[in-house]
Amino acid sequence: MNKPNLLFPTPVWTIQLNNYKVVNEEMYDFIKSEQTKDQVGINKSNVKGWHSKDFDLERNKPQRFISFILPAIEKVMLDMNWEKEKQIVKINNMWAIINTGGAANLRHQHGNSTISGAYYVRAPHKCGDIVFYDPRPAAVYSHPNIKAPNFLNAQVNGISPKEGALVLFPSYLDHSVNENLSNDERIVISFNIIVQMKSK
Repeated sequence: MNKPNLLFPTPVWTIQLNNYKVVNEEMYDFIKSEQTKDQVGINKSNVKGWHSKDFDLERNKPQRFISFILPAIEKVMLDMNWEKEKQIVKINNMWAIINTGGAANLRHQHGNSTISGAYYVRAPHKCGDIVFYDPRPAAVYSHPNIKAPNFLNAQVNGISPKEGALVLFPSYLDHSVNENLSNDERIVISFNIIVQMKSK
């Protein structure tokens, strides 16, 4: 039997980056330094966790990190078949979140952006999956009972974090982070990308 056509899919990319350990150690030092300078941070979706202010993207370490993830962002452009000649891809803002034991992030989405990302600097076992929610109102409104979830009927899907992994997704997609059940820090770098027309 033929499989159904997926006419309006919601893409979520999970890309394991190579040679990530040096980058992770550098960004770990950078993030912990930022936390030392501002131990309160800011409050957004975070529950108990520490949320940094936006990084200064002109600094050396964030610049090197951006260079490291750019090939993965390029893959999104290619997969989506977005016109590169007339549009530019720009990382609009970037920040870090440290979730210690018991910390989580409430359901939210990232407005005024095209693609959002989460990159894992530290990801201990059971530190909290990132969870995505079906964005289609019709599917949420009417949902017959199912025997087991699959890629056609699931309304919620989670991805377990892994160090060196980059998750990219449409910014409109609601997501949350489950509670960190480990005794170690879950450290993620999050960012938003905008795709806009080039200036003439």
